[in-house]
Amino acid sequence: MTTIRFSSPSDLPILFDIWHAAVRATHTFLTEQDIAFYAEQVRDTYLPSCSFHVAVGADDQPRGFLGMTGSKIDALFIDPAHHGQGVGRALVDHAASHSDGLTVDVNEQNEGACAFYRKLGFHQVGRSELDDSGRPFPILHLARP
Repeated sequence: MTTIRFSSPSDLPILFDIWHAAVRATHTFLTEQDIAFYAEQVRDTYLPSCSFHVAVGADDQPRGFLGMTGSKIDALFIDPAHHGQGVGRALVDHAASHSDGLTVDVNEQNEGACAFYRKLGFHQVGRSELDDSGRPFPILHLARP
């Protein structure tokens, strides 16, 4: 059973661990240097400055998390040990229950994430050659009404 709750400051270390493990499992196009670059930003700036929806099991241990700005999903990361168990879908469904439509940007090279979002009814509305950091990792802009 997955329950969704808001993050607390005590969740930050495990949310970073989930981010790190998920990126290693799904972002195979990144080098070690790329991962280190993004890890510093995520750990030191992004996670401490935002509130997240956290999917937890019966033991209240985080299985994944989702960050949003308005109706845009900014981050969705699931512990790889829980991939394919409905955690990501539960978080997206939770986000959809608070918004009339959803948008998300996803790395084009992350084929698993692209397939996941398409399965949930998202479609491509745009594409950028560079990511938000100006690095050459194309981004697909997806939307779901």
